[in-house]
Amino acid sequence: MPEPDQRLYFLLQRSAHLLRTTLDRRCLAAAGVTTAQLGALFAVQEQPGITQQELARVLGLRESGVTALVGRLTTASLLLKRTHPREHRAVVLELTEAGAAALLAAQPEVDRFNAEVRELLGDDGFVSTAGALQRLAYWQP
Repeated sequence: MPEPDQRLYFLLQRSAHLLRTTLDRRCLAAAGVTTAQLGALFAVQEQPGITQQELARVLGLRESGVTALVGRLTTASLLLKRTHPREHRAVVLELTEAGAAALLAAQPEVDRFNAEVRELLGDDGFVSTAGALQRLAYWQP
């Protein structure tokens, strides 16, 4: 049996692309949102009143990227922007009813996707992979 490919960065990039495009396609069909948009909606649901700056930190994105993402979500009426109560230049984000409905519509696809990946990796592999990716995601080199 040949030794597994050791090009970790290449494998991570290839896997991330395949996983993202697969789930994007499913979430777009089910709820009209991409995985990037879904991540933002989940973050706002979990932290109502989050600022764009805080959202950028949560998502690991630049503020300029989050500004564009929030713009698309507000245009689609999935998020509301309100004036921050204490910081005049900041806005807080709230989920709209349509945003909450998109999350509900996407959830079965996310659950199905996770079940398929769990089946592919096995329970132990799924848990150990999730743990390894968590450590990599928050690594401070």
